[in-house]
Amino acid sequence: MTAPLPRAVRADELGPPANYALVDHDPGPPSPTQVRISIRAAGISFVDVLTAGGGYQVKPPVPFIPGSECAGVIEAVGSEVSDLAVGDKVVASGWGGMFAEAVNLPARVVRRMPEALSFEEAAVFPVSYATAWHALVDRGQLTAGETLLVLGAGGATGYAAVQIGRHLGARVIGSASSEEKRALALAGGADAAIDARGGDWRDQVKAANGGKGVDVVFDPVGGEATDPAFRSLAWNGRHLVIGFPGGIAALKTNLPLLKGASLVGVDIRQFGIFEPEKSEANRDAVFALAAEGKLRPAVARTYPLEEFRAAMADAAAGKSAGRVVLVMGD
Repeated sequence: MTAPLPRAVRADELGPPANYALVDHDPGPPSPTQVRISIRAAGISFVDVLTAGGGYQVKPPVPFIPGSECAGVIEAVGSEVSDLAVGDKVVASGWGGMFAEAVNLPARVVRRMPEALSFEEAAVFPVSYATAWHALVDRGQLTAGETLLVLGAGGATGYAAVQIGRHLGARVIGSASSEEKRALALAGGADAAIDARGGDWRDQVKAANGGKGVDVVFDPVGGEATDPAFRSLAWNGRHLVIGFPGGIAALKTNLPLLKGASLVGVDIRQFGIFEPEKSEANRDAVFALAAEGKLRPAVARTYPLEEFRAAMADAAAGKSAGRVVLVMGD
């Protein structure tokens, strides 16, 4: 009997999940510099759904298979690949192609999976943790003893920032919109968790930090959250712009002047393009910490590949405490 072809989620036109269908898709053998991965789990982020819908600042070519991070097992290696082998458990991140049962990827974007993580956890590890590390270490220059305020602390990059902030020795205040997400932030190492929807939000931030301003804001939310968060900075504070699912905020330019503060952009995709060696060193650092059990993502829910539309809707809604993951096979 012939084995069934692997499947993938694909659309000929960017748009809502209804545009996408589960189709047969065999990527074929890998090129000399690629590996072929049998995918076991793929993460779904807000950005994945935004990109699939054509709403991201960079639009992918069609036909398009969404998905930017996965975990699985190598089933073939290209002739020039020497450091990976068939049977290796690996994780990978890239630009689309991972809502699928098989994918060919450049060996340079593939890493062995930390043994401490499951396939589901590993699938959502690389992008969020590399982003949070780049933001806090490179862009925010967060140091031990400083205070870090994390917006969206129960979300993908927010939860990663809570764990990394704690690892770096900062006092971490998590802000989240539900009791479940605040509980997750505390479980991840936050010293305090506040209600993102509270009318006295700035007072809550100040109270959680002994009446003082915070040193670094990690902001993957945007919209109405950005202005009060920037106003909560101490002298010489740094506000890190990670994303803006809440909308693009307008910030008065007198605020950075009055606080001696900085508004700092964080773009993990371009960082990898312009500073590839530093990007790889950062990934070495977070993968080593994952292997030691010091960094671990939280998975809220898993969906079988057949239920990709429901999974995409869940990720887009942003209400889950932890990550949404597609699982392939058994």
